[in-house]
Amino acid sequence: MQAPIRVVTEGVVKKTVLLPPGADNPRNSEGAFVCLRDGRVLFVYSHFTGGRGDHAAAFLAGRFSADGGETWSREDVVIVPNEGTWNVMSVSLLRLPDGRIALFYLCKNSLEDCRPVMRVSSDEGASWSEAVDVIGEADKGYYVLNNDRVIQLDSGRLVAPVALHNRPGWSGPDWAGEVTCYLSDDLGASWRCCATRQRGFGPDGRRVTVQEPGVVQRGNGDLLMFVRTDAGVQYTSQSGDGGETWPPLAPSTIRSPLSPASIKRIPSTGELLLVWNDHSDVPDSLRGRRTPLAVAVSRDEGWNWVGRRIIEDDPEGWYCYTAIGFCGEHVLLAYCSGKRAQALATTTITRFPVRWLTEETP
Repeated sequence: MQAPIRVVTEGVVKKTVLLPPGADNPRNSEGAFVCLRDGRVLFVYSHFTGGRGDHAAAFLAGRFSADGGETWSREDVVIVPNEGTWNVMSVSLLRLPDGRIALFYLCKNSLEDCRPVMRVSSDEGASWSEAVDVIGEADKGYYVLNNDRVIQLDSGRLVAPVALHNRPGWSGPDWAGEVTCYLSDDLGASWRCCATRQRGFGPDGRRVTVQEPGVVQRGNGDLLMFVRTDAGVQYTSQSGDGGETWPPLAPSTIRSPLSPASIKRIPSTGELLLVWNDHSDVPDSLRGRRTPLAVAVSRDEGWNWVGRRIIEDDPEGWYCYTAIGFCGEHVLLAYCSGKRAQALATTTITRFPVRWLTEETP
């Protein structure tokens, strides 16, 4: 049984500790939002039952909000049962141009077979199609597609950024990673790998860990890729051909630990929203920790970030794997928010008005 839901209101910011762990449910993490046509919001997340580790048994569960993310249903709806040998986890949701909802997640079978798959729903999430492999048997390996990462371009192309860490025949996993993207030009019916697969390197030529990539489309149509690293900053790359090719990853000015960032465009303002563990000015005691959790906006397509706000700042907190949703004039953030000892056990959903991102601090 889960612990009671806890709600904390700080001015216009409302935090709902929606998914605390329970005795038979030690971890709740890596979800995504989609707005339904009846006005509700659906949040689908990774509900673990076999332990807190990334390879423990888990299924995909859903919760609903009928008031724009202010309050949420208290009982899980099973979206996808555990069809993997190990688990299913790490959710992305998209509304396709034809009205269907696309659901992406990792089907994890072994250290040599962890690949994203896609299902679609024509009835607002009441039922789902059979799964389609984003990465086929010919490219089988251990890939990581983070939650809330699959995007659709203005052209209609779907882009799934992934990091490869192992393949059959390798001597063992390469956790430093190789980054690439899988592309679909037929709404997910078929997929192919882009032309670029790349590792990360520092200015001195030494290997840099690159993991958990994300992509956002800039106003001019170019794609910005951002990648977590162990170099103290997010690395980035920019594609001018719809994700077909990418120049070498390079350090950005987004300072962070080895932790994923998230970037999406705010529909009502056109600005980009960044959510990350901002380490631009943290004390040495917090170096390497996934705290604090901050937000900022960019008015120049991701070249500069302004108006930083702190969402969470507990020194013992562990804030990561953020999903970003928009409901009217409000932003919804869902993220892991446990203490370090149970870092990925709890999911909090935080809601605030878009205007809070740019209004002057009292």
